[in-house]
Amino acid sequence: MDIRSFLDKNLHNGSNLSSNESTCGIQDGFLMETLPAMYSIIAVIGFVSNLLALWVFTFGPLKTNSITVYMKQLAIADLLLALCLPFRAAYQKHNGPPALCQMVGMIFYITMYVSILFLSLISLDRYFKIIKPLQQFRIHTTSFSVAMSVVVWVLCFVTMLCFLLDTSKSGPCEHRCFHFKYRTTSGGVLNMLAVIFFFLLLFFFLYSYGKISLRLHAVSLKKTQQRSKKMSTRIVIKTFVVLVVFFVCFVPYHVVRIPYVLAQMRIISEQNIQALHVANELVLCISTLNCCFDPVIFFFLSSSFKRSLLDTTVRKLKWVSQNNQRVLYVK
Repeated sequence: MDIRSFLDKNLHNGSNLSSNESTCGIQDGFLMETLPAMYSIIAVIGFVSNLLALWVFTFGPLKTNSITVYMKQLAIADLLLALCLPFRAAYQKHNGPPALCQMVGMIFYITMYVSILFLSLISLDRYFKIIKPLQQFRIHTTSFSVAMSVVVWVLCFVTMLCFLLDTSKSGPCEHRCFHFKYRTTSGGVLNMLAVIFFFLLLFFFLYSYGKISLRLHAVSLKKTQQRSKKMSTRIVIKTFVVLVVFFVCFVPYHVVRIPYVLAQMRIISEQNIQALHVANELVLCISTLNCCFDPVIFFFLSSSFKRSLLDTTVRKLKWVSQNNQRVLYVK
C-alpha cells in the first residue's frame, strides 16, 4: 500500500466516524455531566469501604462461616466494580479502545450478577436459620459456601462470554462505548433470559422474606419484655437490610431492561429509544450503588464483622495517637 492510498483510507475512515457522530441521534443530554460525577463518587466510596471490608475479612479476628464466605466474595465483586467505574465515567464523554471498552463492560456486568447471586445465597442461608433454626443444613457449612462461590464466579464468567459472542451489534451509535446498540435475536433472547432469571430470584426473595416476616411476627407476640423487643428489632434490621439493598439497586434496572432489550431487537418503535436510553443509563448508575451499600450489609448482618471492624478502627486510632505522641516527645 503506497502513502497516497494509506492517506485516502484514513481520510475515508475519518469521514465515516464523523458521519457516525452526526447520525447518532441518541443523545446523553444531562447524563453527559451527571453520570461521570456520580460514578466517580460511587467509585471512591465503594473502593475504600470494600477494601477496608476485605482487610477485616482477611486479617481481622473474624470467624469463618457460610455468611462470611459470601460477604467476602461480595466485597471482592464490589471492589472490581469500583475499579471499573472510572472507565465508565471517562467513556461517558470520550470513546476508548473497543477491546478495553468491551472488557470493562464484561467485568461490570459480571460483578452485578455475582452480587445478585451472593445476596440470594445470603438470603437463603438466613431463611433456613430463621424458619428452621433447630435443623442443620449443608448450605450452612463453610465447604458448601466455598464451592458455591466458585460456581457463581464461573457461571457468571461463562455467561458473559456468551454475550460477547453476539458480535453483530450495530446501529447509528455502534462506535460509542456503553451506548445503545441493536442486537441480534440470539443476543436479545440471552438478555431476556437474564432478566427472567432475575425476576425468578425476586420471587424467591418475596416468598422467603414473607415467610420470615410471619415467623418474626409470631415470635414477637410471645415476647413482652422490653429487652426481647429490642432484640427482635435488631433481628428484623439484620434480616431485611439485604432485601432493601436488592430492591433499591437491582429491581429498577431489570424493570427498564425489558423494554430496552425489546427496542434493541427492533420490536419496540424507534421513537422510544431516546427515552429508554436515558432511563437505562440512570438505573444502571443506581445499580452501582450496590458497592456502597454492601459494606452496610456486612456491618448489620454480621456481629463478628462489626466487632472486628470496631476493634481494628480503635487499634488504628491508638497506633496513630501513640506515634503522634512520640513525634511530639522527640521534638
